[in-house]
Amino acid sequence: MLLGGAFHTVVIARFRRYNPTMRKVNVREIKEDTWRSPKGKFRGAGKEVSIALGRQPRSTDLLERHPFDVEILRVPPGATPYPYHSHSAQWEFYYVLSGTGTARDDAGTTPIEAGDAFVFRPGEAHALTNTGSDDLLVVVVADNPVGEAWYYPDSNKWGVPIPERRNIRSETLDYFDGEE
Repeated sequence: MLLGGAFHTVVIARFRRYNPTMRKVNVREIKEDTWRSPKGKFRGAGKEVSIALGRQPRSTDLLERHPFDVEILRVPPGATPYPYHSHSAQWEFYYVLSGTGTARDDAGTTPIEAGDAFVFRPGEAHALTNTGSDDLLVVVVADNPVGEAWYYPDSNKWGVPIPERRNIRSETLDYFDGEE
């Protein structure tokens, strides 16, 4: 068992094996990814800051995966970027850089504007909508736990990452259904 300084030395050595120096990116240089649902109800754009800093999202090694993920989310006027959803284990922190909109949760909708910060815990359904005439720009920080699943209350659908990322619906079954 390592104690005190010896433990610290081992942890630092392991960390430096993965990340020998500080990594730095300029957000202006990160490619923005855009998306749009087939009928156009959901649309938005994002810059994956953590990916640009070397985050490997599919890794189970926390030093490669990073302890959190940072995205700069851009929501055009009148748009909602994602369906109303909750996460099984993930926390999400939001900080509004510019624009106005609403944050939807189980209690209804709350107006949001530049300077607002808020958080959604695991199990809290949420969605953002841009209600203004300018882009809504938001920093999103998520802890992205391994094996995280998500639920869409409006469509009663689950998203699961294992064995591959898919969306499913299921019926309530008895624990022993199909087993005996």
